Amino acid sequence: MRRLAVFAALIAGSCLSSLAMAEDMPEGFVSIFPAASLAGWVGGTTIDPSTITPEQQAKWDGELHDHWRVEGDDLVSDGHSPHLVTARKYGDFELLVDWNLAPNGDSGVYLRDTPQVQLWDPWNEAAHKHGAQKGSGALWNNNGPGKWPLEPADKPTGEWNTMAVRMVGPYVRVVLNDKLVVDDAPLENYFDRAAPVFDEGRIHLQTHGSETRFRRLLVREIEPTEAESLIAEIESRPKSD
Repeated sequence: MRRLAVFAALIAGSCLSSLAMAEDMPEGFVSIFPAASLAGWVGGTTIDPSTITPEQQAKWDGELHDHWRVEGDDLVSDGHSPHLVTARKYGDFELLVDWNLAPNGDSGVYLRDTPQVQLWDPWNEAAHKHGAQKGSGALWNNNGPGKWPLEPADKPTGEWNTMAVRMVGPYVRVVLNDKLVVDDAPLENYFDRAAPVFDEGRIHLQTHGSETRFRRLLVREIEPTEAESLIAEIESRPKSD
């Protein structure tokens, strides 16, 4: 119950900043921030994970250090493939992450190998045709609910943004800089729209053409009993028109 109360407080915005930036580890979370060796992480891209061959995986893994590096507390991408992908899979989880984009930046966080929580520069006019001006944090690859953030929440480009993501079942909730931007929208299966999203999968850090920085990568895995309670609560809410 305490963990549920903590996330409820995050969503309400009453303690997100203090929790997100606290130096002490939040209860139940573990750091997945990579060492300089990038141990525990592999390469990847936007592809159905069931189709990845050992040869392709080896190629991506061999390219990681060409495009990703650790600088002190920052994990830095030069903006080119491959993605940086957790070696392990996650089912239901919470993720806390800070991110910082260069001007005109475009990035994302894939959940269970599926695109994506969109991160981009809302002031990049060239990307306004894709909806960048609406802000970051939403499920841009959805066709339905969750595609656009409930409100803009980005810090000015070049500043650090603080984001909390929760995924239980297919449902994703995102709080960006104290603001609720996705309210338990189901993440769609990008690779097969007729099928549900994968029950488990890896977390990807994707960048798309410009330097992107991440820090404070923390994950808490949600146990089945808690996940079932959360899903029941989400699915009991009145449906909006």
